[in-house]
Amino acid sequence: MTTKTVSLTDAQKRISELLTFTLKGNEVIIAENDKQLVRITPVSKKSRIAGLNKGKIWMSNDFDKPLSDDFWAGSK
Repeated sequence: MTTKTVSLTDAQKRISELLTFTLKGNEVIIAENDKQLVRITPVSKKSRIAGLNKGKIWMSNDFDKPLSDDFWAGSK
């Protein structure tokens, strides 16, 4: 990961370029008067864990049964 430090004024002028830079896995620090104000980094993708909710979700046996005409008419 490469880090680029830019001034607040420069960041305002080059925001599109800086966002493209961060989306490639890099980091941008916006500073003013040699004081770091903001760090922009790409959002890390959370890994999914297979089987994490096993047994917590169920589907009714009649899940794919056609709905009655009363349901579609708004009666039920």
